[in-house]
Amino acid sequence: MFGKASSSQLSVSLGGSGALSHVYIQHPPLRCSIPGSKGLFYDDGNKLILSATSDQVFSWKTVPFASHAAPTSDSISEGPMLSIRYSLDAKVLAIQRSNHEIQFWDRETGEMFSQTCRSETESILGFFWTDCPKCDIVIVKTSGMELFSYDPESKSLHLVETKRMNVSWYVYTHESRLILLASGMQCKSFTGFQYGIIRLPKFEMAMAKSEANNKPVLAAEDVHIITVYGRIYCLQVDRIAMLLHPYRFYRDAVVQQGSLPIYSNKIAISVVDNVLLVHQVDAKVVILYDIFADSRAPISAPLPLLLRGFPKASSSSSRTGSKDTDSLEANDMSDHETIIYGDNWIFLVPDLICDVANRLLWKIHLDLEAISASSSEVPSVLDFLQRRKLEANKAKQLCLVVVRTVILERRPVSMVTRAIDVLVTSYSNSIKTGGYFKGIKSEKPPTPSVSNLNISTSVVDESIRREDALGKSIKHGSSSGVENESLNRSPDFPVSDPEENVRLENSNDHHSLGTKADTENFTAGETSQSEVQKLSSQSQLVGPSNSPLNASISENLESQAISASISPDEMYSFVFASVEEEMAGDPAYFVAIVVEFLRSCNVERIKVHPNIYVLTIQLLARHERYAELGLFIINKILEPSKEVALQLLESGRQNIQTRKLGLDMLRQLSLHHDYVLLLVQDGYYLEALRYARKNKVTTVRPSLFLEAAFVSADPQHLAAVLRFFSDFIPGFKNTADHTTYCRILNEMNSSIAA
Repeated sequence: MFGKASSSQLSVSLGGSGALSHVYIQHPPLRCSIPGSKGLFYDDGNKLILSATSDQVFSWKTVPFASHAAPTSDSISEGPMLSIRYSLDAKVLAIQRSNHEIQFWDRETGEMFSQTCRSETESILGFFWTDCPKCDIVIVKTSGMELFSYDPESKSLHLVETKRMNVSWYVYTHESRLILLASGMQCKSFTGFQYGIIRLPKFEMAMAKSEANNKPVLAAEDVHIITVYGRIYCLQVDRIAMLLHPYRFYRDAVVQQGSLPIYSNKIAISVVDNVLLVHQVDAKVVILYDIFADSRAPISAPLPLLLRGFPKASSSSSRTGSKDTDSLEANDMSDHETIIYGDNWIFLVPDLICDVANRLLWKIHLDLEAISASSSEVPSVLDFLQRRKLEANKAKQLCLVVVRTVILERRPVSMVTRAIDVLVTSYSNSIKTGGYFKGIKSEKPPTPSVSNLNISTSVVDESIRREDALGKSIKHGSSSGVENESLNRSPDFPVSDPEENVRLENSNDHHSLGTKADTENFTAGETSQSEVQKLSSQSQLVGPSNSPLNASISENLESQAISASISPDEMYSFVFASVEEEMAGDPAYFVAIVVEFLRSCNVERIKVHPNIYVLTIQLLARHERYAELGLFIINKILEPSKEVALQLLESGRQNIQTRKLGLDMLRQLSLHHDYVLLLVQDGYYLEALRYARKNKVTTVRPSLFLEAAFVSADPQHLAAVLRFFSDFIPGFKNTADHTTYCRILNEMNSSIAA
């Protein structure tokens, strides 16, 4: 259960739009205040926050997060409550009553039974429900771990397996399906299991010694299990060395991957859209890390957590206006809601904050626009934005604005090239994994203009558990940990996502433990498309001994269905087309940028829309750079297409050689109809006839040739055209064209004879 609040608190600076922050919480929060509540619990398996009274359990859904969500309730018997969790199918409610007893309620029938310790020498540290096919619930004791299956007919638990070991405390997250059992004098020796059955290698965490050479004891609140980009990590806080040690889990090894500095004795961890947030609670700032990147440097400078949307005016008016009881209560609540990083805050993995004293639940958000504006390293910013999924549309718009702005500012071509390479590579990877097509809707939306993008260009102008027992140590068991403090389950809770299954995946280095998102985010550059499809089809629980076990993440499917990747068509519509209208002077710079884009697409084997080629031709022809244009065509920098050929013909009105390139391209593309028409338009109707006969072009109307021959005022040519169609088109002599032009030919011959 969540711990009590401390009187030590800090009021947030409620700045306006000018407040600088990369992470924020949005007012209003979800209010979980129930009269007579004995405390709040969190059920991460069902994503629920719940409040328990003496005879009822009220629960609120946290996914999707809605501040106006209404609670549902279940009736229970009176008694102490250390931990509450609903089964994953929402049919059974389990409450840990003491260190020796857990009670179970069948929600349909109301029947109740208990599970107690067999020996008084052992105590229950906590429990959690699981979607492992082998068992339904895992009970963790000081003597080890017991796996049970639930029999709905007999309303009882059946022991499946017992894993004996000494356990001081444990941490578990449903997202990773990973449990770590701590043991030893310093609690730094760990045994891990995924799904309760896949045993990981035993390992020890590094701990620095104090100056007095005392051996520090590792506390449960210093160990955090997170899932980032589908990969499972454990973060350990070393308070002596002031370091945060990340450990990566593999099937056959646990590897420490560097260390991150910390600047506060109290650390909290969150994960938002695969971005690691390290809250320096004492310093009142948060530092962001993108573990996907090789660098362990933070994404940006440490900045405070911002509270947005708070009604400042109403708060102040209630403070100075009416003095009745209601106004005073509202004023008091407003004061509580402006507290940032108070001791009453409990951080719930991955992205929730519970104010246990005031019964408030906040959701953490990233400010992508502020993050983009905080760095002048454009390629790095684009790389970061391309990996965002929760706000993929906003990330895409930011990327388009960033690229458009750096081109208009005429940044160095080398820098713009690296930025373009990031976007093209990301699009290529999303195509291989199918992520881009998930974001395409069946109904084609109208093509927007760059001016309609809802992102200010000022972004680029500025710079181009420990959800522990929510307050208690996990060493007292799950009952003291947030993950052991289950949140109530509503009657209509959905069954666990079917995609949340164990997955098999091979790694080039180790056999890694991860989630489905690992495949989506990391295999794009390492495996072929067929391999990705093969990986996607695997869903066995236990695979070969050399294959890692992965569990898919319970995330919002709608948010995952949209990709921030930018297609070549979008680059043309939102960047190149608009930039071309605003740039003036020598087109060499812009043409160089377009050519680099074409090069990058060619490297990734991405097909480019002909509109980009057409734009390049227009730029070069407008400034009469026909020699360069010819080289672009000859060297196939501009790929042949009908659109390109027609633009060459249009631009070639002032340059015969360019027009000839267009005609040659039509012929190379076997566009015989168009080629014949253009020959006729240019007056080469006899050559057009020979070409039509040779290539069996029968789609051009004879009247076009006859009209051209008549305009030439040469009766011999007109006679030749008439004879051609009379010989090669059956029934032509019976047409109106034959009658008309025979009469015209006779008149022309009569006038010559006269």
